[in-house]
Amino acid sequence: MAKKNTNDKMDRLVSLCKRRGYIFQSSELYGGLNSCWDYGPLGSELKRNIKTSWWDAMTNRRDDVEGLDSAILMHPDVWKTSGHVDEFTDPLIDCKTCKSRFKADDLEGREKCPVCGNATLTEARQFNLMFKTFMGPVEDDSATVYLRPETAQGIYVNFLNVKNASRQKIPFGIAQIGKAFRNEITPGNFIFRTREFEQMEMQYFVHPSEDEKWLEYWREQRWSWYLGLGIRKEKLRWHEHAQKDLAHYAKTAYDIEYEFPFGWKELEGVHNRTDFDLSRHQEVTGKDLKYFDERFTEKFIPYIIETSAGCDRTLLTVLIDAYEEDPTRGDKSTVLRLSPKVAPIKAAVFPLVKKNGMPEIAEKIYHDLKKRFKVFYDDGGSVGRRYARMDEAGTPFCITVDGQTKEDDTVTIRDRDSMEQTRHKISELGDFLWERVG
Repeated sequence: MAKKNTNDKMDRLVSLCKRRGYIFQSSELYGGLNSCWDYGPLGSELKRNIKTSWWDAMTNRRDDVEGLDSAILMHPDVWKTSGHVDEFTDPLIDCKTCKSRFKADDLEGREKCPVCGNATLTEARQFNLMFKTFMGPVEDDSATVYLRPETAQGIYVNFLNVKNASRQKIPFGIAQIGKAFRNEITPGNFIFRTREFEQMEMQYFVHPSEDEKWLEYWREQRWSWYLGLGIRKEKLRWHEHAQKDLAHYAKTAYDIEYEFPFGWKELEGVHNRTDFDLSRHQEVTGKDLKYFDERFTEKFIPYIIETSAGCDRTLLTVLIDAYEEDPTRGDKSTVLRLSPKVAPIKAAVFPLVKKNGMPEIAEKIYHDLKKRFKVFYDDGGSVGRRYARMDEAGTPFCITVDGQTKEDDTVTIRDRDSMEQTRHKISELGDFLWERVG
């Protein structure tokens, strides 16, 4: 029964996302492309707001982190050096009967296919998760390049460029938001695991003796950021990787996990990658990537504290955490309690009726606010139906022009979460919204 309820909730969320213009199936006109999704008007706005919040927290409000936008296509030797060509794999098992494919970890202890029930599973074989393509007109091994499976390597190979151009001193970080691609064996759970996704990563370069201090610092920073998005604290937890489960480059690794309808899953990783990446790139290229620190009077290869989050996964978390079915609101009971800071539409403007000069006043308010905020104008149907549409879209405030507006230049502001209505001067609307969404 629990599984059915979980699936039902995810199905309802997927339906809402399509209905309200958050997320569409990619290439739906042609039957869709598995695990690929398009972001609609509200989804693209929500995604932009999340990225802006992350970028502000990681770069604009700090003096010790610089931004970067590296290319998706990189020299293929980068991925050989980093270990991705040889080690970025998952064990794959096929069913000979129904042709289903599974990650070996998902079938641990099973002898029969969970889809068709036949004992026709193959032995596990290693499957590389990187997408290959070719650069130039000839498709042969010499022209092979890869779509990057992570953005971090673009940061490592630009370590010297950024350090020298910015004149930063260790400790300092390099942050990047960008697309990554992984040929996942079993993508699923809507946009939780996809083959094309967007990462928000920051690599912080530190002296080896200070690695644990900075790991704890960034754990605290990243935890606070999710709370700032309005995500409920009780739905978050830390998971520390056991030594046997650590990646080949890691000394210590923690994940922030969220309790999704399908279980506790990783939201962001905060890892101590030691000096593995820079050491490998120095070894292969012969470039000196050491840093001289006057405090320690020595040259050393920096250790790296990595914070790695998926933008798409964060967006899904925000939607799930905000989704609520509230029967006290009548038939139209669905509400997205998105934080005003990331909500796609900050306010909707309504005329109570389409007469008596109300539409003209409402349109003027709409156009004035539009210069500073993402707002929406709606005069279709009853006010109650308009409120319901905005609740489902996650809009935190609705502004209604009524008969009293012409008398005292005030309007009604209705709060999405409390449904309380208060009156405010038109001249105060900009400040009202800025205090809450700015």
